[in-house]
Amino acid sequence: MDYTSLGRTGTQVSRIVLGTMNFGDRTSEEESFAIMDRAVELGVNFFDTANAYGGSGGRGATEEIIGRWFAARPGVRDDIVLATKVHSPMVAPTDDGDVVNARGASAWQVRREAIGSLRRLQTDRIDLYQFHHIDRHIPWEEMWQAMEILVARGEVVYTGSSNFAAWNIAQANEIAKQRHFLGLVSEQSLYNLTQRMIELEVLPAARHYGLGVLPWSPLGGGLLSGGSTDANARSNTGRAAELRASHQDQVDAYERFAHERGWKPAALGLAWLLHQPGVTGPIIGPRTVAQLESAVAALDIALSEDDLRALDEIFPGPGGQAPEAYAW
Repeated sequence: MDYTSLGRTGTQVSRIVLGTMNFGDRTSEEESFAIMDRAVELGVNFFDTANAYGGSGGRGATEEIIGRWFAARPGVRDDIVLATKVHSPMVAPTDDGDVVNARGASAWQVRREAIGSLRRLQTDRIDLYQFHHIDRHIPWEEMWQAMEILVARGEVVYTGSSNFAAWNIAQANEIAKQRHFLGLVSEQSLYNLTQRMIELEVLPAARHYGLGVLPWSPLGGGLLSGGSTDANARSNTGRAAELRASHQDQVDAYERFAHERGWKPAALGLAWLLHQPGVTGPIIGPRTVAQLESAVAALDIALSEDDLRALDEIFPGPGGQAPEAYAW
């Protein structure tokens, strides 16, 4: 396993991040335990989840599975950098809409959901507590006050973001600086060979402020999986088929490129992300141990400058960062 710093912090994390969104939904608890056991054996020490994950198992089910795994594996918790998120509602909406105060990042909500996540995860701390989405209705002074209290209590170590625009990252960290608070150290974004818009502004902002980038959907919803079962956790067969049909020529060229070099397409897609400046590690969502092992194989793929240029030709990006990508 390869390791790198989590953003500008001194904490070392594995370059493959174990995403757990399938746990309790498409992956049974028994198989989830097996995946986490194998991840530890392979050196994966960075686990990512969210308070609302659980799918058919119900909101919170994924954290509960991880918590039971920790309880059954004494001592393993201190070896894991554990990330979870806050923003999504934890109760089902009613006919009249969402329950009052059921979502978002108010101080009240952040504190309540932190308590719930700690209980479900059976742990005394969240190593990386992430805003799952931008909350445009809450001032940063309120959000940072809530996080500062959690950090002071030892219940949160670092804070991160997910699905933020570049200016959200700048705003958040400038206000954190004014408060003498560390601020955001990571950003989760949609990023893969087929979805490269964050190269315009989010990646430059993350590099400037020292945020590690954690790409989600690293295989483009299954488009880069080579038609195998290595599709990302968010994909489904129908959706992957639609995507493939709309990008058939590109996908064919991509798969030829991979097969000519003896690489699995899914591993190549992850390897490309590992070669992008500022990327800490892609978040994989294995449904089986075999998928986890296949993803880790990406670490063995070394892409040359010629390889990277060839992949850019197959899946062109936006042209670099803004404004040079679209203006003189």
